[in-house]
Amino acid sequence: MTPAAKRPRDQRLDVFRGLCMLIIFIAHMPGNPWLAWIPARFGFSSATELFIFGSGFASAIAFGRTFFIAGFWNGTLKIARRIWQIYWAHLCLFVVLAGITVLAAPPGSHAMQALAYVIAEPAQAIGGLVTLTYVPMLLDILPLYVVVLALVPVMIAAYRLHPVAPFALSTALYLAASVFGLAMPGRPDNGQPWFFNPFAWQALFFLGFAIGLGWWRPPALNRRPLVALAAVIVVVSIPFNFWGFTDHLPVLIDIQAASLPLNTWTNLHPVRLIHFLALAYLSLSLLDRAPFLLDTEAAKLLTLVGTQSLPAFLACTALAWIGGITLDIWGRDAGTVALVNLAGLAGVVAAAWAARLTKSEPWAKPKTVEGRAAAPAEAKALDR
Repeated sequence: MTPAAKRPRDQRLDVFRGLCMLIIFIAHMPGNPWLAWIPARFGFSSATELFIFGSGFASAIAFGRTFFIAGFWNGTLKIARRIWQIYWAHLCLFVVLAGITVLAAPPGSHAMQALAYVIAEPAQAIGGLVTLTYVPMLLDILPLYVVVLALVPVMIAAYRLHPVAPFALSTALYLAASVFGLAMPGRPDNGQPWFFNPFAWQALFFLGFAIGLGWWRPPALNRRPLVALAAVIVVVSIPFNFWGFTDHLPVLIDIQAASLPLNTWTNLHPVRLIHFLALAYLSLSLLDRAPFLLDTEAAKLLTLVGTQSLPAFLACTALAWIGGITLDIWGRDAGTVALVNLAGLAGVVAAAWAARLTKSEPWAKPKTVEGRAAAPAEAKALDR
């Protein structure tokens, strides 16, 4: 395969990834009443689907072409370096959250309950954490990303054998997870696997990856029959998920219980995948018709967060944890809930801004002396 010219960064990707971070903050805060209003309450899919799909697309841009330009092994090394970074970010995040819990969480709080296994069996928990055989709740996204990234070289090698091979392999892994129970052990205390089964979720990741590399071209936007079909799927799913309907029509819950498993998350049930694809098609078609939406201040803020996805994700997870502890201590009246949520969302944006600032290395730029760039001798003197 001859690599295509390097494609420019897609602002839509950054906008949606930024939106994911803010939703994840709200969703990951234990006992957060605002959870009732996130998009997942209005349909079968959630911000997780968008995050994983977007990560696949972004990985194609960041890593895919390296395999064809610098060679297979150099591309694999680049992937390995990113995996190493994410692995240590996961461990450090756990240490930070555990420290915050020990120092600030009251007994019986959501945070204490989430780390009950660590408190009861610290040696086994630490060993499981390091080997990724213990993945605490709310800390399962980064391990999932580690596994799907590790599969990238496998998919690249499969594509070299035949263009259809990676799609066949991805489908086989998805079916093995759903039908045969292929999974990663994640909870030694109760025998449960990872909440997000990477062998199932890789299908969505590699769908984004394939589109990003041009292995598969999705349907053109704003086709009336597809817009109508996607709209029907999105609208019909609302009553089955929004509590405003299910609280008053229990039969909707009975229908779901009879037709869907209780947990549609772990193995990425097809109903979630279909809903996500329909919602994505509608959203992208809207932006295609109204591109000015990407020039708004809200879009610029989301782009800032989306371009700093890893620092923003670490910040939103840590701040959500702190927010949950705060609500356990202060209570959950409307004013407190609003204050904690708004402060946390602002903190995620601030973390993204700080990450962008440090990546720009402002300290490497020459200082100015009375409105002009300092000469080397002057700069040296200013540094003393």
